[in-house]
Amino acid sequence: MLERLAHATIGAAIEVHRQLGPGFLEAVYETALALELASRGIVHQRQVEVGIDYKGTRVGQARLDLLVGERLIVELKTVDTLLPIHKAQLLSYLKALDQPLGLLINFKVPVLRQGIQRVIRSR
Repeated sequence: MLERLAHATIGAAIEVHRQLGPGFLEAVYETALALELASRGIVHQRQVEVGIDYKGTRVGQARLDLLVGERLIVELKTVDTLLPIHKAQLLSYLKALDQPLGLLINFKVPVLRQGIQRVIRSR
């Protein structure tokens, strides 16, 4: 189920990149990807608030770009190069939601496959 969600989400992101190309702000790609996911009947939520706890006490909140199928966390970027901190951010979200898989998608690349990273949280 999770692998199918990831595959479908990557396909939707590739279609968005084909249509728009690189060079826009992250918010443009988030909106376009949400539209593409909806057109494909893929359940998703945008800008999902996640509570961050420290030793049982709520210390803050984070916002996920997209949560697909209530399980797949998708973090979008429009940067020249994905950095280790981007992966670390997604890993933190995976830990906060106790989920195993996320996608880090950078739209600022000539071919989108070059900008996609699957991030797996080891337990």
